Amino acid sequence: MLTQALEDGRKLTDAALERLLPAANVRPTSIHQAMRHSVFAGGKRIRPILCMEAGRAIAGDLPAGIEELGAALEMLHTYSLIHDDLPALDNDDLRRGRPTCHKVYGEAIAILAGDALQTQAYEVLSKLRCSAEARVKIIEEIARGTGTVNGMIGGQVVDLEAERTKPDAETLEYIHRSKTAALITASVVTGGLFASADAKQVESLRSFGQAIGLAFQIVDDILDVTQTSEQLGKTAGKDVASEKATYPALFGLEESRKRALALLEDAYQGVQNLGARGEMLKNLARFLIERES
Repeated sequence: MLTQALEDGRKLTDAALERLLPAANVRPTSIHQAMRHSVFAGGKRIRPILCMEAGRAIAGDLPAGIEELGAALEMLHTYSLIHDDLPALDNDDLRRGRPTCHKVYGEAIAILAGDALQTQAYEVLSKLRCSAEARVKIIEEIARGTGTVNGMIGGQVVDLEAERTKPDAETLEYIHRSKTAALITASVVTGGLFASADAKQVESLRSFGQAIGLAFQIVDDILDVTQTSEQLGKTAGKDVASEKATYPALFGLEESRKRALALLEDAYQGVQNLGARGEMLKNLARFLIERES
């Protein structure tokens, strides 16, 4: 059941991305090829799938058109990866098992490809097939989750500033909750908003997203030091080499695993009031904690 949901969600997202992104032969072709190079590099589509399953949990069935919201979230996630990989930030040559965007197209086009994906995402969000009120709330939620105050960009800034220092636990949690968990939380919450979730349901989804988002990044930190580059599809050990702030560096592997499992329990509690409709979200949460890449 989980395997089928993951596969169906990936296919639905990919079809929406194919439809919504400019074709590779549309002028200027270089930017569209670069955007597609990174978007269609074989990602798991975790954020769109969480979004769609949150919508299903609220509505009881998959809401029509929610895959376009998922596609916009994937565009935003991919834009952040393109920029993270640039020499000025993480300086990585490998992403999702293939050369990073700037290695193939050069830094200038890679920067613009990231910019273009962000712009395209908001165009898609402006046309979502839901009520105008829900559309505005969705755009607000995503803009906040990707912004500078407790959002993705703010987390990236603090992450850069913390390199080659030994941050305390509070700073480390701020980095992870902002850089990674905020967009994951926005993915879950906006899926609920698309499906007309009430205020109580939104807070349940937010609690779930915040817990699983932080746990997801803790597991990423663990995998960075326990898996190979081939298994991860990106350069293993980069965080250690660059002395980045990570949970294993601060707490050790065993304590990091315990913290991820405790957050999994928090995620379960977050959607407990959804009853049977929340079971797939719980299954997805466990999958994210137990994954090996």
